[in-house]
Amino acid sequence: MTNPLLSEWQTDFQLPPFAEICDGDFCPAFDVAMEAGRAAYASIASNPEAPSFANTIEAMEQVDDLLDRVAGVFFNLAGSDSNPAREALQRDLSPKLSAYSSEIINNRALFQRIETLWEERDELGLDAEQMRVLMLYRRMFLRAGAALEGDEATRLTEIKGRLATLGTQFTQNLLADERDWMMPLEDLAGLPDFVVATARAAAEERGREGHVITLNRSLIVPFLQFSTRRDLRKRAYEAWVARGANGGATDNRAIAAEILALRCERAALLGYENFARYKLETEMAGSPEAVRDLLMQVWAPARAKALADAEKLEAMLRADGYDSPLEPWDWRFYAEKLRRAEHDLDEAALKPYLALDSMIAAAFDCAQRLFGLEFRPLEVPLYHADARAWEVTRDGRHMAVFIGDYFARTSKRSGAWCSTMRSQRKLGGEVRPIVVNICNFAKGDPALLSYDDARTLFHEFGHALHQILSDVTHGFISGTSVARDFVELPSQLYEHWLEVPEVLSQHARHVETGEPMPQDLLDRLLAAQNFDQGFATVEYVASALVDLEFHDGPPPADPMQKQAEVLETLGMPRAIRMRHATPHFAHVFSGDGYSSGYYSYMWSEVMDADAFEAFRETGDAFDAQMAGRLESHILSAGGRDEAEALYTAFRGRMPGVEALLKGRGLAAA
Repeated sequence: MTNPLLSEWQTDFQLPPFAEICDGDFCPAFDVAMEAGRAAYASIASNPEAPSFANTIEAMEQVDDLLDRVAGVFFNLAGSDSNPAREALQRDLSPKLSAYSSEIINNRALFQRIETLWEERDELGLDAEQMRVLMLYRRMFLRAGAALEGDEATRLTEIKGRLATLGTQFTQNLLADERDWMMPLEDLAGLPDFVVATARAAAEERGREGHVITLNRSLIVPFLQFSTRRDLRKRAYEAWVARGANGGATDNRAIAAEILALRCERAALLGYENFARYKLETEMAGSPEAVRDLLMQVWAPARAKALADAEKLEAMLRADGYDSPLEPWDWRFYAEKLRRAEHDLDEAALKPYLALDSMIAAAFDCAQRLFGLEFRPLEVPLYHADARAWEVTRDGRHMAVFIGDYFARTSKRSGAWCSTMRSQRKLGGEVRPIVVNICNFAKGDPALLSYDDARTLFHEFGHALHQILSDVTHGFISGTSVARDFVELPSQLYEHWLEVPEVLSQHARHVETGEPMPQDLLDRLLAAQNFDQGFATVEYVASALVDLEFHDGPPPADPMQKQAEVLETLGMPRAIRMRHATPHFAHVFSGDGYSSGYYSYMWSEVMDADAFEAFRETGDAFDAQMAGRLESHILSAGGRDEAEALYTAFRGRMPGVEALLKGRGLAAA
């Protein structure tokens, strides 16, 4: 039978024919795609014609269309709907794909064609985008080791293959720990109805009676907020922070140590002092010193705020009769009580106004008002019953297919992310993207979100808009193909529209009565936006600084000891832990994406706080001219210029850290 992954897709919008694809199709499809790619790259490298932009760079741009198509389906499924067959295939594929990439990078004839083009670039008559793409291709080859020879080239290939294997293993270990742990719950004391319903649904998914607590953030966080059983909060919290560090086959600590050692060796082979200097060379920050400077500017006021808050929370703990210090499993419980006391804000009363469907509609409505986008539901076969799709259009023109997959399940890795099954480009004919948002919200009927959940939905949709509005010729620079510490700008900026009172007043309607959120509740919600920011900022910055110190120097033989040393030096408040401890720090150890780069969220936040201020200055959060500038210079631009140049074109200057501190409520009074 014909492999559906290798056939032309006669589907609406050329969506993958999910109903026809089985797990057994992937391995042969990858083999065919890689063999076709090898032959095509060899043909480009051996072309007897003199190198030109068309016969080298543009030809390379289109070589891996089939591989990208197969990988776009597989890796989306591997993250969002895994199973033993997909996990086994991912373990097998990781080193194969790494070897394939190394073969291309190590093709001396191919690299020489790129070098020739670079040397002759001023005579080629290239436009600005072509010149940028040529520079990025050359830089990619050089940073991947194309100039190495002999034993050094061989060793670098070995390192990259091993890192690919270890990253996959780290991810799968974490998924296994999250999937396998649960705590049967007989005492529901303090839990509001929405937590009880979610715990019941979690038990049903696992084929059990009653209620269970799992390690899914949308369940364990509200449990820690509301359960009056301190012993159960401790048990659940300790299981949550122990992911990847439970001993046995799924323990990630030795994997993390090996990854750090291999990264340092990789950087040394390429001529860098350490991995942080290698990684940050192409980011906006440019150096470990710049990253550390930003994080420490934020750390001091955040720590001071967290310590002041800890005193209040510990006093509440002692008032409840506990003669013991505030612990990490107490923080969310007493913070929730303090939020109610200071802002009269009860999450159980808030959630009925934040139904998932209403928040999706709010995100779509903001995109329509800002960028003229329209969203039409599609009835098409998808990879899971929970996923749903929309066609995105503007003025009748097809822009993208957007897929939303919002609910937690045991087959989905934790967290939230945006990916594509197909990216935008114009080379070789217009290609419009297929964009996917993955979240892990608690399933319910109806599904109700916390305010943090709603922010996550807007955040990931901001990433989606970066893909949907992409308007470049070359796929190499489309959408989110930008510096890592710039990629979070569109997503974090989009979160701000959830704060706009008219958005909440229109879309935050009671799920049963349809009544809008009462004005006093809306006012209290917005007034409480910076509540507990000391805690949130400390747990994040601590993680970012540990990541930086892991990579800015010799690799630690024992990452857990290094983590402890960094936190002690910082004076980490005892009742707060890192947001992501080393054994479950997937951002850093599942791949190289955020390695030495977890700071990126805060680097982008400096810009997003300033960028939304640009809208505020107009007096209209939906100012058409400012939205046009945002689309033109950032959302549609992809990576066609340096990130600083793109932001400056939008705003006229680069911002300082002041807007970030003000936005988090950490600025000096």
